[in-house]
Amino acid sequence: MSEKAIAVKAQKVEEIADQFKNAASAVVVDARGLTVAQSTDLRHQLRQEGVVLEVIKNKILTRAAEKAGFAELNDIFAGPSAVAFSNDDAIAPSRILKKFADANEKLEIKGGVVDGNIANLDDINKYASLPSREGLFGQLLAEFQFPIRSFAYVVKALQEKLEEENGGEATTTEEVPVAEAATDAE
Repeated sequence: MSEKAIAVKAQKVEEIADQFKNAASAVVVDARGLTVAQSTDLRHQLRQEGVVLEVIKNKILTRAAEKAGFAELNDIFAGPSAVAFSNDDAIAPSRILKKFADANEKLEIKGGVVDGNIANLDDINKYASLPSREGLFGQLLAEFQFPIRSFAYVVKALQEKLEEENGGEATTTEEVPVAEAATDAE
């Protein structure tokens, strides 16, 4: 093998190792047997979520994983391997690939790295069941709104109760201007 080819492969190992280190998640799959249309559809779904799918030679993956500190992944680099890298959303690759694998039995999820931790197939499936980032933010917002909404309902119920007791009129407190209240207190 020429020195130029070795240098190119070494550069590719460096790039993939950096992707493993910097990615929020990297999920390894075997996409053997997918049609061109299925592969294009999968890549399109991944791209919409900011995920990049790369087919990489196993020797390069093995060296890159070792360099990135994920040597435990080397067992899953058998047969054709493609890696879905996401720098933003750690759940997106798992969710999209799991959904796609359920609909297309030719796609096999092997494992990967999620938030710097090695993830086996069971872990990937657990992550896939989580809602998207936007869904999680929506749930969090709903949790923050619940106490406020409950308080507003209680205040409204008290107001309605007071109105009933007073024959349909709500009781109001007499407003005293701030300047008058300050002089009365002196």
